[in-house]
Amino acid sequence: MVVICLLHVAFNIRRYLQKEAKDELKEKLQDFVSHTNSQRPGFIKMVRHSKQEGLIRSRVSGWRTATAPVVALFDAHVEFNVGWAEPILQRIKEDRTRIISPSFDNIKYDTFEIEEYPLSAQGFDWELWCRYLNPPKSWWHKGNKSAPIQSPALIGCFVVDRLYFEEIGLLDEGMEVYGGENVELGIRVWQCGGSVEVLPCARIAHIERAHKPYTEDLTSHVRRNALRVAEVWMDEFKSHVYMAWNIPMEDSGIDIGDVSERKALRKRLQCKTFRWYLVNMYPEMRMYSDTIAYGVLKNSLKNDLCLDQGPDNDNIPILYLCHGMTPQNVYYTSTQQLHIGLLSPTVDDDDNKCLVDVNSRTRLIECGYATSKRMKLHWIFTQGGSIQNKKSKRCLELVVSSDNEFGYKLALQKCTGQKWFITNVLFNGAL
Repeated sequence: MVVICLLHVAFNIRRYLQKEAKDELKEKLQDFVSHTNSQRPGFIKMVRHSKQEGLIRSRVSGWRTATAPVVALFDAHVEFNVGWAEPILQRIKEDRTRIISPSFDNIKYDTFEIEEYPLSAQGFDWELWCRYLNPPKSWWHKGNKSAPIQSPALIGCFVVDRLYFEEIGLLDEGMEVYGGENVELGIRVWQCGGSVEVLPCARIAHIERAHKPYTEDLTSHVRRNALRVAEVWMDEFKSHVYMAWNIPMEDSGIDIGDVSERKALRKRLQCKTFRWYLVNMYPEMRMYSDTIAYGVLKNSLKNDLCLDQGPDNDNIPILYLCHGMTPQNVYYTSTQQLHIGLLSPTVDDDDNKCLVDVNSRTRLIECGYATSKRMKLHWIFTQGGSIQNKKSKRCLELVVSSDNEFGYKLALQKCTGQKWFITNVLFNGAL
């Protein structure tokens, strides 16, 4: 077998590279390719786009140019270790429906020193940002550190049988610029009969850049792409993605493009449900099916202020000007808990913060700890009504404060009928 490594240059070079680096990608690169091909005809095929296409479509255009039985799609900013390809090729030779990722080490972007990373599987959070995971217990029980690691998803660099990649649907070319395509591919492969592995014996080193140069507003593209994944592959769990991004499920105002072809692909491949995927392939992922409302939480007394988790280490909720980002994410559950801030992506991370009445003061405490200690973490809340602690009977309210820059601060006190509103209610009549 022959591996073709495709290096993508899918970003706006004008914004990212200095003039010297630009020149390297013009005549000098063409001269290098021509010289190499003069010695080994057809060894390098270079594809240039007439307009900026983004990472996802750039990789697919590279795949279309490739002719080898096995294709590798990698970032340009990686270095390959000796003997990295052979174990991958063997695994694909045994089963062509395997998509394989090497194990990653880190190249520090400022010093180019190599930092060895621990062996990891690859997963994602509910915003569909990729993340490293501890290998599953089944892998550790083998007692063989060279054994393939079953992985729920892909970080982004992978090797695949060229024809199988087409059969399974390539990458979603309806995605824009950057982000989500690797998570979508991992989910799709598992749900549709293939598998994803990380190989410890295939090591590469990857430069973790100081910033991603594709666009100034990268988050909006990642969010849009994540919603495409949710709408096609995640069934009833798509609500988790909308919750994590703190946007409404209906009339979100985000145009995710046409997903009819991707839905037809799922139907044609007779793929399993996302619940099957969570239970069997990603049991570490924490589910939030008991959430009945989410968004920003406002009091009618001061509509431009939102409940905010405040400084990370203080564990004291505050009022702050509404911006709708992660510190102001609020989730109200059917068990009458109010989670504030980031949702823990996996069951091993018990760092969800719950609003708790501690001696008549508002505090944010890890939900699992507060539950085990039987603290006052249950709140009666109705949309447009009060937020009352079920045990203490005190209400969360705004009080005038001269020492606060916004003129109000949070207090727990005897209920006076103040009205609270949360942005999104998942089920009609839930609040």
